[in-house]
Amino acid sequence: MQPGMPVVSKSKNPIRVMTIDDHEIMRTGLRFVLLAFEDLELVGEAHRGSEAVRICQKVNPDVILVDLKMPGMDGIQTTVEIKAICPDVQVLILTSFHDPDLVRGAMQAGAAGYLLKDASKEDLASAIRAAHAGQTTICREAANDLLTVPAHSSVELTEREREVLLYLAQGMSNKEIGKQLHRSPFTVRHHVSQLIRKLDASNRAEVAAIAVERGLIS
Repeated sequence: MQPGMPVVSKSKNPIRVMTIDDHEIMRTGLRFVLLAFEDLELVGEAHRGSEAVRICQKVNPDVILVDLKMPGMDGIQTTVEIKAICPDVQVLILTSFHDPDLVRGAMQAGAAGYLLKDASKEDLASAIRAAHAGQTTICREAANDLLTVPAHSSVELTEREREVLLYLAQGMSNKEIGKQLHRSPFTVRHHVSQLIRKLDASNRAEVAAIAVERGLIS
């Protein structure tokens, strides 16, 4: 299992999964991969981003696997549209491509993770479960891409910021982190904002990925 692949317990109820890919062979392959896991259920497929939003509203998935390179609306714009209309749906990018702009764009759009299509079926299943649990999965190649953007050579974090960072990387919300640290969600939100600024990140998911890659947390 690659770094960034959280170990998440299986859900009692099947996780409802939808796929968006313009290649029929890829959609068929994913269909058979998902059949191998009892806790994952394929509930919808789309071959274009433009039809994905409509299907998403109809089938109500928990997690959507989105390709990046598609005709018309690409995966990043598709993610933006889906998150705007179905904010509770978790989007997991599944693509053959990666570079700093693509990875950063996907995370800014609200993706819960970034995986390459050569990932094993076990890693894909783990990433889907992680996304459903509110955790982030970013493959090594994509995480390395994030590190190519300008950032401070050394980052000084307070003890409290490191504590918040550890819980944030586990996928906890501000409210959950506050309970662990006996602090208000408002205070936690301030620490998260500081972490985003200090790590030159775009969002919480990118904070976690950069922190792990730089060894700020294990």
